[in-house]
Amino acid sequence: MDDHLKETRLDSTVAYDGHFIKIRRDAIRLPDDSTSTREYIVHPGAVVIIPVFDDGRVLLERQFRYPLQQVFIEFPAGKIDPGEDPLECAKRELREETGYSATDWQFVCRIHNAIAYSDEHIDIYLARGLTEGERQLDEGEFLDIFTATTDEMLSWVREGKITDVKTVIGTFWLDKLRAGDWKL
Repeated sequence: MDDHLKETRLDSTVAYDGHFIKIRRDAIRLPDDSTSTREYIVHPGAVVIIPVFDDGRVLLERQFRYPLQQVFIEFPAGKIDPGEDPLECAKRELREETGYSATDWQFVCRIHNAIAYSDEHIDIYLARGLTEGERQLDEGEFLDIFTATTDEMLSWVREGKITDVKTVIGTFWLDKLRAGDWKL
């Protein structure tokens, strides 16, 4: 059905191989039979957790993000380790970053946050039945945790106080679930 849009890899090389990311440069054949190149980030995937307390409040983080030189409001999230199950990663990241664990986990959706230059995907999970524990932050990881309501989050999205794409999408999902418009 979409074959007339498909690009075909002819050759692939690693342009950069760093600790966190890898960049590939591929020679490709375009649908009109001409050739071009594509450069993209290879990423192992990530998870984001929407932690919801029994009273409907959600657990959020404030974290400095170096590339943009500012503190962002985000849902807890993290990179999937090689061979790690995404749900196990979500459980690990929630515990490490916030100290909380959850008894009820539901898969929400998968998003592709940068399709023009990365193969990264993010699996979003809803976590309920939260129990407080001790945080286990990674070395060099600094963040604050706090709670907010869905309505506060929607206002912050509208005002531009929340711009992180995974948190924006998670907020919209949370609002649709709360209203009963969408089901998991």
